[in-house]
This record gives sequence, C-alpha cells and structure tokens, in this order.
Amino acid sequence: MPDLKYFPYCSQLRQYFLIPVAFLSIVLPFFLQAQTTDLDRKSMDIPILTGDVTINGSLDESVWAQAVVIEDLHQVLPEEYATPTQPTQVRVFYTENALYVGATMTESDPDQITDRVLRQGQALSGDDVFAVILDPYLDRRNGYRFEVNPNGVRWEGLFQNITGVEGNWQGIWEARSERGENGWTTEIRIPFQSLSFTPGSSTWGINFNRIRRSDNENIAWMSRNREINPSTAGTATGLDGLHQGLGLDVVPSMTLRRNRKFGVGSFEENHYEPQLDVFYKVTPQLNASLTLNTDFSATEVDDRQVNLTRFNMFFPEKRDFFLRDVDIFEFGQIGTGNFNSTSGTGSSAISTPARQSARPFFSRKIGLGPNGELIDIVGGVKLSGRVGDWNVGTLLINQDESGLIDSQNIFVGRTVLNVGSRTQVGAIVTDGNPQGNIDNTLVGTDIRYRNTSFYGNTVEASAFYQQTDTDGLASQDNASYGLNVFLPNAQGWQGLYQYKRVEENFFPAVGFVNNTDVQDHHGNFGYRHFLAPDSFFRSIALLAEGYRSENLDDGSLNIENINLRLTSFSNTNDSYWTRYNYFKEVLRQPFTIFRASDNSRTITIPAGEYAWADGFLGITLGGQRRLSGGLQLQGGEFYDGTHFQKNGSVTWRPNRNFSATFSFTENRIKLPDGHFTLRLYGLNSQYVFSSTLSWTNLIQYDNISENMGLNSRLHWIPKAGQQAFLVLNWGLTDADKDNHFVSTVADLSLKVNYTFRF
Repeated sequence: MPDLKYFPYCSQLRQYFLIPVAFLSIVLPFFLQAQTTDLDRKSMDIPILTGDVTINGSLDESVWAQAVVIEDLHQVLPEEYATPTQPTQVRVFYTENALYVGATMTESDPDQITDRVLRQGQALSGDDVFAVILDPYLDRRNGYRFEVNPNGVRWEGLFQNITGVEGNWQGIWEARSERGENGWTTEIRIPFQSLSFTPGSSTWGINFNRIRRSDNENIAWMSRNREINPSTAGTATGLDGLHQGLGLDVVPSMTLRRNRKFGVGSFEENHYEPQLDVFYKVTPQLNASLTLNTDFSATEVDDRQVNLTRFNMFFPEKRDFFLRDVDIFEFGQIGTGNFNSTSGTGSSAISTPARQSARPFFSRKIGLGPNGELIDIVGGVKLSGRVGDWNVGTLLINQDESGLIDSQNIFVGRTVLNVGSRTQVGAIVTDGNPQGNIDNTLVGTDIRYRNTSFYGNTVEASAFYQQTDTDGLASQDNASYGLNVFLPNAQGWQGLYQYKRVEENFFPAVGFVNNTDVQDHHGNFGYRHFLAPDSFFRSIALLAEGYRSENLDDGSLNIENINLRLTSFSNTNDSYWTRYNYFKEVLRQPFTIFRASDNSRTITIPAGEYAWADGFLGITLGGQRRLSGGLQLQGGEFYDGTHFQKNGSVTWRPNRNFSATFSFTENRIKLPDGHFTLRLYGLNSQYVFSSTLSWTNLIQYDNISENMGLNSRLHWIPKAGQQAFLVLNWGLTDADKDNHFVSTVADLSLKVNYTFRF
C-alpha cells in the first residue's frame, strides 16, 4: 500500500506547480474569450425495440424496419462536406441489454470492395471499413471506436482524450458482414455490459464512419476540420432503461507450458498454471478487476528496434490487464503531441524515448526485471472508471520475488476532476519499485485544457508537476515538470510547443525516464494544404520542427535537432516525403555505439562536441494493394563519420487468407574508431483459415546479437470472450558467425480462456 510519507512534500509541490499554473492562468482566459460558437451537432432519437436479431450481416429481420434511419453522411476526404460517391444507410435501435447498428454500404462496382483482412483483431488499415464511435459520457474527450470490414472482422479501440486511439484494448461485442450485388451490409451488437456510462443519462455522443479504400474516400455523419472523434460526434437521445446484468465477467484460464534450455545448464520443465481474471462493474461507470497467477505467455512479442543512441528504448504495453481503462492513467500529456499524427509521415525531431520520458506510470516496468527477464505476477486488483465528475484509477500489484529482487507491492493511484467540458485537473501517486529493493514514491499533479471551437480550430494546453522520494537519493532536485501548447489541426496551420524539465534525482521507479538533469524544448510549426479532389495528390504539408535538450547544471547543450519536412499524400493512399536534418550533440563521456556479441570488438565515440547533417527520402504504398510496402533512405554525416540507412517493408496479400511481410533495416556506420554494419530482418506471415482461426509466424534476426527468434501463434476465437492459443517461442544463435544456428531456448504453451458473463 502507498506510504504516507509523501504528504510532507505537498507545500513544496504547490510551490513548483505555480509555474505551469501561472502560465495556464494567463493563456486560458484568452482561449475562452476567443472561442466561437460550438459545432452545430446533428442528433438522433434511438428507439428501444424488442424482437429477435440474429447477428449474421443481413438486415432482413423485421425489427430493422422500426429502427431510426441515418442517411445524411458526407465526405471528410477528399473534400469535406461533399456528397459521397456511394450512398451509406445506417439503422440504429437498442434493447435493454445492447445497442444494435446495421449499415448498408452501397457499391456500384462490388469489385472495388477491399476486404483483405480475415483475422479477428487485426488492424483494418487497408480494408473498407464501417465504424461506430460512441461517447457514453458525452464529455467530448473519450470514447470507443468499433470497426468492422466486409468479412465481418472486428477491431476496437479507446479514444484517449482525443489524442489517439488505443488499439490494443479488447472489448466483447459482435459483428457480421455480408456481401451482395450492390455492396455490403453489416450488423453490430454492442452489449451495454462492455461499456462504461453515466447511469440515468439518456444522451450519448455518437458518430458513424465509412472508409472506401479503392478511392481513399472517408465518409462520416459528423466531422469538423477533417477530424472524426468524440469532440466532433453528434448526439443520441432516448437511451433509457439500460441494463448491464450483474456486470460480472469471470474469466478462468489454463496454461500448459513446456520450457527447454539448450547447451550449458540445459534443462526441461513442464508447468501447469491456472489463472483467474474477474471483471465487475461496481456501477455502470466504475470497473473493478482482479487477476490471480497472471500469465502473459500468449502476448505478442515486441518488434526488435535499432538503437544507435546512448539512451534507453521505449516499448509499448501489449498486456490486456494493463490496457483496460488505460486512458485514465495517462498523465500530463507526456508522450503525446507527435507532429506526425496530424501532419504526415517522417521521423520526428524528438525521439520516442525522449518524448515519453518522465512518465510517472509505465506498466511495462511491472513483471520485468532490470535486464528484461520475466518476473511472475502473483495477483493484482484495479478499480477504474468515473464517479460523478471524477475519473479515478487505482492499481495494486503483487510481484513475485526474483533473484535479488524481493517480492514487491506496487501501487498506482490516479484521479482527474472534469471541470466543464474543456478542463481537467488531476493527481497521481505511485509507490513501489518493480525492478529493485529501494523504496520509491511519486506524487504529481496536472491540468489540461482543450477547446475544439477556437476560431473553428482545436487548441490544447496542459501543464504538470511531479516529485519522487527515493531511498539513497537526495530529497532535492527530485522533480519533473513541464507544459504543452498544441494546435493539432488536420488541415491548415498547426503547431506545438513543449517544455519538460527532469531533475537529477527524479526517479519514477514505476515510470519511464530516458535522461535526467536536463530540460527539453520541443517545437514545430507547419501548414497542410488540401488540393482539388481530382488531383493526384490529396494534400501537401510543409513542416519545420526543432528539439533542444540542455543540461541543468550549467545550461550547456546536450542535444539539438532541427528538421524540415515536405510531405504529400495521394488519392491512392500513398505518401511521399523528404526531410533535411541538422544535428548537434555534446558528449561529456565516451559513448560505446557498437559492441560485438562475443565482446571481441567495440567502437566508441569520444567525448566532445559534434555537428552533422543528413537527408531523408521515403515512400509508402497504400495497404489496399496486393503488393504494398515502403522504402526509406537516409544518409549523410554522423558524429565524426558517415551514416547510410535503408529500411523498408514489402507486404504480399495474394488473397484474404494469406499474407506475408518482409521488413529490413540496414545501417552502415563509418567512424574513425571503426566501421560496422547493423542489419535487422523480420518476416511476418499469417494464414487465416477462417475469421475464428488463424496462424501467425514472426521471425526476427539481427547481426549484432546473432540471435534469431521465432514466435508462432495458433489462435482460435470461437466467439467473442472465448479463445485458445498455441504459442511457440524458439530462440537460436549463430555464436560462431558461421551461419550455423543452434537452439538456445524453446517455450511451447497452450492457453485457453473462457468468459462467463453474468
């Protein structure tokens, strides 16, 4: 449980928090005064009906004739508010247990329908899509996105304060689609038990979105400035008498595992591991979760990354328990504001680890040792959701002992007060250290403002302050704070300024830090122009971006990066971009950039000041094609040497059952201390027997570690909430570098789970 020792810091916390609060107190009134009238929202009254509905993709049951009908959808792309080239009709009704949506997507030439994805849960980025967007709280910030393609493949995600959609979230719902001579239809059933909403509130935010890949046409019921999210949704009324049953999901699981280690210290082990997950809706707004003897053996493996820096890498969370209600635990807009999300393709001036640095809570720390080794999670409880105007989240995990690390209790508490429709004020507390025995506590507070009607545009501002207390570290210089101002428009002018300070002794043991004793400035500015709808290029964007990191002790330069980008998108969903980069970095200590796997050779960059420049070219072909992919070339100076990088991928989809993607990265580095080439290859293939049964294989290899890994997953989903995995993880190495690989480890597991819903 949390240690109450952090309360003496409250006065100091308030003192430091005055800096960002003072900034927002000056800026927010200007935003408020400058706001224009809000979006003129469409509305629909949804009827409650009774009758049998078989979810099969065909809208032939009589109950659909009684549903409310929506037909006034418009183009978002290529020309906002223009009449769509193909009509779409949406029907909506509800019962006491679920929301039903049926849609008819007319297509005059059915051969233009793109439906290459057949595996449940796979991203539908290259397929025709119909999507339902729900904002049950009507806060215009958060919500759900449910997608289905012409094959009936489902994909779902969570909107996180409109900054993006978390696609690793999994909900229980049903959908089926059916193709016909005049297009395709879909039926969707979303149980109210799978949603969180305010009891007694009969008005929700709602929107509908259709994407036609053949013409790269985006269609919606509501939009503004080409944005489709909860802030631009219409309203649905009449949602009374909603029933969630007991709101109880009991998910027992069983895992059979066989582990084998080859070579020195070889062994073979068999394991039988039962698990239990329980999810209970304390109220329609508040979710309680329990996990016992948690097993993550079926979780997808991470993609290998190339690291040519002196800093840690950042890997996303993929475990379902931690992804539920993940948006509640987000803090200070740390990690958001990637200019690429609104402006196009091409690497940002600030790296992902630097952008994510100073996160107070990073769930990937839990269950992983300091060297990446797995640590068992004995159990955990989580309470998350909304109470009145408050978003609340608490997490308590018991992590098993491992090696020199004792058993740990890890606590995270998060509260956010929603002030009106535009402002949020929050606090966070963490206690525990999943990767060590040193006691650690963190407290923090943040404020956020978002206005979607700022002269017809969207503007965001936020600020945060946090402080840690760590045994063995001084109780001063242990804070991190920052502010953000963001103009995230999809068209026209857009810009960003972010400031972040991370002091020397700031150590969030349950969070993520890329570097300490630094202050960072990150800014960008650009303009995206949409061309005539019949032009080959749909839009073109010119962007300027800069990042500067300074050492706190003397204000000297740490890292500086300036880039200029020109990006264009075609009407065939292709993208092209060029970029010029200028780098400057000061190394106070030598930096080892290369180390052979057998430690026979190292290459070191000496301490000193370095400045260099390079250029970048890239092209990406739309995923709707049978053969798609991309290629990026980057080359020029690098520290006191040269660097040439090429990376890309090729995806082949001969039919909807099979696909294969080959990806590669090659870096050729020439430095005074030596030359080396880093190669990373990946082959990802899948065969989908049906929408319920799929087999995926991922092979990865890099020539630095000389390790090859195979992850093979047979996944069966008879219906939503029921699934079985057969997973093989096999590691090999070419220790002698003679192209003869020998096995190092093998892990075969069978995992089955079944959701009992009450």
